[in-house]
Amino acid sequence: MMDQHLRRRIWSIVFIIGFFVVWEALCWLFNVSDIVLPKPSQIAVTLVQRMPALWPHTLQTLYTTLVGFAFGIVVGVLLGIMVGSSRLAYDVAYPLLVGFASIPKVAVVPIFVLWFGSGTVPAVLTAMIMSIFPIVVNVATGLATTEPELEDVMRALRASKFDILWNVGLPRTMPFFFASLKVSVTLAFVGTVISETVASNRGIGNVMMIASSNFDVPLVFAGLMILAFLGVALYAVFSFIESKITGWAHRKDEFAMG
Repeated sequence: MMDQHLRRRIWSIVFIIGFFVVWEALCWLFNVSDIVLPKPSQIAVTLVQRMPALWPHTLQTLYTTLVGFAFGIVVGVLLGIMVGSSRLAYDVAYPLLVGFASIPKVAVVPIFVLWFGSGTVPAVLTAMIMSIFPIVVNVATGLATTEPELEDVMRALRASKFDILWNVGLPRTMPFFFASLKVSVTLAFVGTVISETVASNRGIGNVMMIASSNFDVPLVFAGLMILAFLGVALYAVFSFIESKITGWAHRKDEFAMG
């Protein structure tokens, strides 16, 4: 088992390195302009040279994303419990949630700016609303697919609705919940960057917008690499937590998402 796991990790690293090697080779082979597509080596040099200036913006984007994501978890779990536990709430709230999730978030940012001014608050709110919907859907699905037999046993033991929710519903929802977190955290970064490009003077999104206006494409790609690294790092963190908390729910790992 350990050999298979190690072999899988090695192949993953090989493919990632191979992707950047092919990217570098194609840029050299076809003499691609840096304005069109910079080489990975040039992006790496840009990251090293500009990191002292990029670091505060990286921390700002990470902070904004995590705060918005935390609010999104709280709101998403509460709405998911409400929607998954009540048919009336499902019929009323679910269409509203789907409709709101369908609205392009870049159109919502100017409204947040109008209400709260430019800066961190619109970015936090955008990250929050981007991360809510997957959490609501997965938590509600987890509650709705709870085995009726388990609920019947709890009722036979004279458990209250809260006892059933706490001891059966929520534990049954954990695999769905952590699956939604891994999706939502990447969407939260998208929301933060959207807001930073429109209504902020700090953050990686703002750096990328200024760099693109100055045709500094290597810096734009350096910002993308930072965002990709942060997204993968947080995804890995939640995957690790998921494996520790919901390991009982995994029957096999051939197609494991974590």
